[in-house]
Amino acid sequence: MPKSSLARAGRLSALAFLLLLSACAPMQAKPAPEPQAAPVEAAPDLPKQELTEQVLYELLLAEVAGQRGDIPLASDAYLDLAQTTRDPRLVQRAVEVSLFARRYDNALQAAQLWLELEPDSPKALQTVVALLLNGGRLVEARPLLEKLIAIDGGNRAKGFLQLNGLFSKQPDKQGVLHLVEDLARPYPDLPEARFAVALAAWGAQQRERALAEIRLAQSLRPDWEAAALLQGEVLRHGAPGEAKAFYGNFLKTYPKAREVRLAYARLLVGEKDFAEARAQFRQLSAEFPGSPEVSLAIGLLSLQLGDLDSAEEYLKQALERRYADPDSVYLYLGQVSETRGRPEEALERYGKVGQGESYLPAQMRIAGILAKQGGVDAGLAHLRQVIPADLGQQTQLAQAEAQLLRDAKDHRRAFEVLGRALKKQPNSPDLLYDQALAAEKIGRMDVLEKNLRKAIEFKPDFAQAYNALGYTYADRNERLDEAKKLLDKAIELSPEDPFILDSLGWLHYRRHDLVQAENYLRRAMAAKPDPEIAAHLGEVLWARGHRDEARKVWREAFQGHPDNDALRDTLKKFQVQP
Repeated sequence: MPKSSLARAGRLSALAFLLLLSACAPMQAKPAPEPQAAPVEAAPDLPKQELTEQVLYELLLAEVAGQRGDIPLASDAYLDLAQTTRDPRLVQRAVEVSLFARRYDNALQAAQLWLELEPDSPKALQTVVALLLNGGRLVEARPLLEKLIAIDGGNRAKGFLQLNGLFSKQPDKQGVLHLVEDLARPYPDLPEARFAVALAAWGAQQRERALAEIRLAQSLRPDWEAAALLQGEVLRHGAPGEAKAFYGNFLKTYPKAREVRLAYARLLVGEKDFAEARAQFRQLSAEFPGSPEVSLAIGLLSLQLGDLDSAEEYLKQALERRYADPDSVYLYLGQVSETRGRPEEALERYGKVGQGESYLPAQMRIAGILAKQGGVDAGLAHLRQVIPADLGQQTQLAQAEAQLLRDAKDHRRAFEVLGRALKKQPNSPDLLYDQALAAEKIGRMDVLEKNLRKAIEFKPDFAQAYNALGYTYADRNERLDEAKKLLDKAIELSPEDPFILDSLGWLHYRRHDLVQAENYLRRAMAAKPDPEIAAHLGEVLWARGHRDEARKVWREAFQGHPDNDALRDTLKKFQVQP
């Protein structure tokens, strides 16, 4: 442990403390003392502590122990000093060092002595309460919490708002709720008391109780943003539609509520309502100009909506406003250029991305452009000159190489690239999964099954691996019962994944349950209009006799994805002209 470790536990060094004690505590009389400057007067609430040899010895012992990294010994020494001298400065130092040493029993003893010496100190009271709660001693903490809240009538609101921080690490959430209810009972008309109960109820997973309390808090203080944010958060977990409606209504009444509008915009992004989310961010930008974060959000939403002019405008604005991570902005600007069909401009923008989190994605993008311009080997050459910082980046680079080869329909080489990467990282679930997909393209079903089962073994919550194996069985029309178990597990892990919904639809088609097949495939298509999902949905509609609708689904998908193999094979199978 470095010598400065103990210094982090408090600012009072041994030398400084010695000077303090020397100034306020007379030493033994000396013969014929020389004239001195007037002595420094001790603060009236500090004891006139005599600097005895024992005190000096223990003080030096404590500091030296701390400097040498023996923090437990320092904690014990300071606690003994605190109890011996009852000096508030040493008592507080004992608390600080004991907390740093994680000697919570010592810290509590010192804090209780501190409170005994300074019974009106809010800081001492808060420290004792926090330590009692840390030890799960709710009953002992209750009278002190009551005192903390009532210590000053004007600060009761603040006291209730501090409760959540004090209880944050308390595992007994039901006990916390009961305690907060008791503390709040004398203050039925204090909105902060109702807010504290709502937070405790939410922590105890009592959603309806939390909603009732937070609505009561809002009735007492209607414009309170913190209460509105909590209500929106509680609603979001059970009914996102209700949360959207609540935020919208609140903002109609209080349009300047910045934090609520920001939460509303983020909720809209989560619900993929990008257009309305962008409208909310634009209003934030108008009301609170100069925020690079808001500019970035509008730029990204515009990019998501395909509004490239607005995306470029706001991303550049984020740079002008000195966004903290300019590399990520250049990465997004490069994507704008790529989407516009300006590869040279995209290369220039990606080239501005420095070392950091955005560096590797930028290099992958550059490789993709080079592969389109000069062939797949040009892209591979660029990737191979990138030096990975860690195993994670090694994996990403191998995956990027394989993706370039898949795009070029060179599935054999993709399989080999991933195989070489697996020799270095044989237990990587991501590499196992990717090689399994490549194996399917070259007819190596043995490798596909082995890899996917191994990926699941190393990553039991790997929804896509369950999905890939289940879909493979369903597509080959074999082991359908096992396919159902795999796909049921996949959908349990990722309930709204459109590709898992597609697999379930295809499984039901194989089992001749056309109604269920159509239901799943329509849900999948609504979530993600993917050409392979369209191919499956059209085939199910065809089997149900809805041939005109099937043709429409296929043709609309073909317009956007004319090179998709699965869609082209389906059109050929049913002799439908695109």
